[in-house]
Amino acid sequence: MGLGGCIILIAVGAILTFATDWHMQGVNLDLVGVILMIVGLIGVTTFSSIARRRRVMVPPTTTTVVEEERHHHHGPGGYNDGYGV
Repeated sequence: MGLGGCIILIAVGAILTFATDWHMQGVNLDLVGVILMIVGLIGVTTFSSIARRRRVMVPPTTTTVVEEERHHHHGPGGYNDGYGV
């Protein structure tokens, strides 16, 4: 169950507890609403603690840049086509 499902449980529980005046024989809707709100709150806290663990902070790595200097030995006339010496 995701965060949205937990919030829906809290909302439905609050509606059953505070916004209804139904009376069903053998069912206490106020108690059912409170139970749904508690389960929703437990779900939100569990989801947020798991999400916090997933966000692992990785320290930035320093990359070492090695620059190579290329020495071109030019033959007579300063032209080197890459073939031979």
